[in-house]
Amino acid sequence: MSDLRPPAVILDKPQLAENIGAVARVMANFGLSDLRLVAPRDGWPQARAWPSASGADWPLDNARVFATVGEAVGDLQLLYATTARPRETQLPVLTAREAAGELNAAAGRGLSVGLLFGAERAGLETSDLALANGILTIPVDPRFHSLNLAQAVSITAYEWRLTVMDAAPAKFLGVAPPATQQAMIGLYEQLEDELETSGFFFPPENKPSMVRNLRVALGRARFTDQETRTLRGVITALVRGRGRTLARMAKGAEE
Repeated sequence: MSDLRPPAVILDKPQLAENIGAVARVMANFGLSDLRLVAPRDGWPQARAWPSASGADWPLDNARVFATVGEAVGDLQLLYATTARPRETQLPVLTAREAAGELNAAAGRGLSVGLLFGAERAGLETSDLALANGILTIPVDPRFHSLNLAQAVSITAYEWRLTVMDAAPAKFLGVAPPATQQAMIGLYEQLEDELETSGFFFPPENKPSMVRNLRVALGRARFTDQETRTLRGVITALVRGRGRTLARMAKGAEE
């Protein structure tokens, strides 16, 4: 896991305690903890926020309150503001993924970075956008561009998380190593011997290319040692079953 300092999340004039709690929850999901509230409508703290966080209490417990956006972002060296609406600014416009990459690069240089989100109903004022270094926009459908505050934070936080964890968590990765080439060759040869016996390789001159195709297909699967043994057992079982079927057929012919 990266030791980069994650972006601060700044909520401008948040209205509902439940939304603040939901933001804290998604922040915790993706490794963010620095929550800053600018002039929350109902003051702070608000008891209803904690149940909405579903146990992600630390962003709420440590949340800081500021009177203005300028005060809340004063210590930041790279700030992106989120909006789905065009404004009268000449700021660079980035997707959440592009912004996450820029934030990661800046954090890697030791800079303090942040993400600014507007109030649920009206979004950010143009004067607040002017404090940012760029605009982060989420490509929502223009027919309905209203995005829940926690959803917006979740999308941007997820993209940040991808920049510091670009692979699936270890618990989801296979722990068994691939089989050795010796084990795979044993599988190949057993399968090819039985296919030869069954007359699969026809015409005979095509056998080399057919064998090559089979080996490439099986090798691409990167079987584990256990899987290789299982497949060899399957081949053996099929061969024995064929033998029993032939024996029954021969017995029936004699009778």
